[in-house]
Amino acid sequence: MSNISSALFSDTKPHFQILNGLRGVAALMVIFYHIFEAFATSSMDQKFNHGYLAVDFFFVLSGFVIGYAYDDRWGKMSVGNFFRRRLIRLQPLVIMGALLGLITFLIQGGETWDATKVPFLMIALSFVLHIFLIPALPGSGAEVRGNGEMFPLNGPSWSLLFEYIGNILYALLLRRFSTKALKVVVSLSAIGLTVFAVCNFSGFGHLGVGWTLADNNFIGGLLRLLYAFSAGLLMSRVFKPKRIKGAFLISSLIIVVLLSMPFIGDDDKLWMNGLYDAICTIIIFPILVYIGASGTIKSKFSERLCKFLGDISYPLYMVHYPFMYLFYSWVWKNELTFTEVWPMAIVLLFGNILLAWIILKLYDVPVRKYLAFRRDTDKQKQIR
Repeated sequence: MSNISSALFSDTKPHFQILNGLRGVAALMVIFYHIFEAFATSSMDQKFNHGYLAVDFFFVLSGFVIGYAYDDRWGKMSVGNFFRRRLIRLQPLVIMGALLGLITFLIQGGETWDATKVPFLMIALSFVLHIFLIPALPGSGAEVRGNGEMFPLNGPSWSLLFEYIGNILYALLLRRFSTKALKVVVSLSAIGLTVFAVCNFSGFGHLGVGWTLADNNFIGGLLRLLYAFSAGLLMSRVFKPKRIKGAFLISSLIIVVLLSMPFIGDDDKLWMNGLYDAICTIIIFPILVYIGASGTIKSKFSERLCKFLGDISYPLYMVHYPFMYLFYSWVWKNELTFTEVWPMAIVLLFGNILLAWIILKLYDVPVRKYLAFRRDTDKQKQIR
């Protein structure tokens, strides 16, 4: 983003290049996870089984970066200004993801997974709710796919709802907490998250919750956010970097391995997988953020790679899933195996990467630049 940094990010601190790259690596693992979701019969035989934990890594990163970027600005920045900045950063791609979801849902035939035709009014309502990140209730008319998703036009938007909740908690409460009080929040939320995971409150033996309002999902999503975001925020306050060589490679490999692990345990030992999820989220992910923030990039290739991965990470996460719906529909209706469709899976992977880059360049960056200009112009008018 160096070509627009003077216009859009002139009042921000330097970015952690390696953390940007790691965000991209985690986003790619989400794509692999979702591709192989088409061939899973349960959460236990899902390939790249723990890809859902990328969201917890994103939340830790978010807390760390927001604390680093904003903690020392509050004398010069209002709560309203903070929210405007976050809306400019996040909302354009929420809207784009909803629009792509609307288009692909109509291409798919505008019907639920059980082939029930959905009235166009309900599709339109689902779209309007989505762009304002208002969740659809399970079983309601706006829940147009019929599988309980908060945002059935683009499922991953659920994590953006929680990201906004984290931002609100930060602006109104967490930033005011002393470091000691923040440690208490981190400790209590870690205990809550561990209990939720090990005691299988999700019902599936894993922490892949938050995407629906059914059962304990929303509570689980809040616990995931509260621990990971507050842990990242705490790290930003106490962070003392060390010189760590090969930080990007080391952290990337660990992320790939952790998110690719098969399901741990079986029907009688679901607690084992829950414990694995808790250990990854509570212990390993903060360590990876520390390693990434402590490392430096020495080669031009690594610098370009981290920049590219960081640039496309959020667009890739937000625009890929509408095309997954089409992929799932095709695979399931024709009862296809991965062996039969792997060329299309490759097209889906690289097509989404290309699409994310195009949307970044032609939509996300220009829109954010324009909105930031309008924000600064309005601010100057108020000063006058």
